[in-house]
Amino acid sequence: MIADLPRIPVIDARRGGAVGVACAAAAGMRDLLQEARRMLTPPGLGLVDAVSRRWLERSGNPYCGEIGAIAGLLGRPGAHFLNASYEWACTSGVGNDPDGGIRLIRVLDWRLHGLGRNLVVAWQRGRAGDFANLTWPGYVGVVTAAAPGRFAVAINQPPMMSWGAILPLDWAIGRARLWRSRGLPPAHLLRQAFENCAGYDDAKRLLSEAPLCLPAFFVMAGTRPGEGCVIERHPDRTAIREMPAGIANHWVALSLRGKARGRHSHARLRQMETALSGMGAAGFAPTPPIINRDTRLIAVINPGRGRLAVQGWERSQPATAELALSLDPGVEA
Repeated sequence: MIADLPRIPVIDARRGGAVGVACAAAAGMRDLLQEARRMLTPPGLGLVDAVSRRWLERSGNPYCGEIGAIAGLLGRPGAHFLNASYEWACTSGVGNDPDGGIRLIRVLDWRLHGLGRNLVVAWQRGRAGDFANLTWPGYVGVVTAAAPGRFAVAINQPPMMSWGAILPLDWAIGRARLWRSRGLPPAHLLRQAFENCAGYDDAKRLLSEAPLCLPAFFVMAGTRPGEGCVIERHPDRTAIREMPAGIANHWVALSLRGKARGRHSHARLRQMETALSGMGAAGFAPTPPIINRDTRLIAVINPGRGRLAVQGWERSQPATAELALSLDPGVEA
């Protein structure tokens, strides 16, 4: 029964940050670590965790201290891998809300089980103000968040870059280029946008221009008419599509080669675009292929009207009750 599903925790982490979230939801963090151990095996997780730690330290990542503190809480390998992993598929879009304002629709898919049932909403704070981060205990980055009166943003992952080689060689080339990069991971750049950008225009400029170590799609919604876009980012180039616009996991405005992420990317984008053009006030009711076995969260956010609705998913069905949250810290809608 839907009524029996667990509630998504809302955590005040404006002082403790990501480490505070990890402490407040330690059981969920350990559950995610256990799922990662099942997926990769303990030796495999230890290897990728060590490689991730060396890369984060070598690149001078500004959040190494927080990740190290979280690793200390866990007491075993996994924290660095979780914070360097970037292997998800998503379907997102932005358009006018029939109730007024701009609405961002976000569906996140990730193969790691446990992300849906361990989803939290963390109120965090930066120089520019508070923001609600749809995240997981132990994760320091931002992949979906909303800042009251400023903007909301979600990250989708582009295809794996291709240099015309077979898959293992393309992967190795990509990792070699990543090892040399000094740019931030997309989720860490997005956290900086929420912490430091006073408004939509500032965040749009930062996400369009700042150095990145990996390609990313940023889906943005603001608070004023027309403030919505999809930013297609490659480390060397940028394309912006203004709202209404959707994105899945393939390039639309940039002509770049790549190997697909997830399944049915083109069909998912067509479905999202149909939803954006015909969606009424009743809201967003996703169906396959947008909903699939890897779906971990669904969110609809209107930063101008101060509304956020989110639900965790596992194995093609809800894993949490839907949370309706007012974008005023500590106040549920």
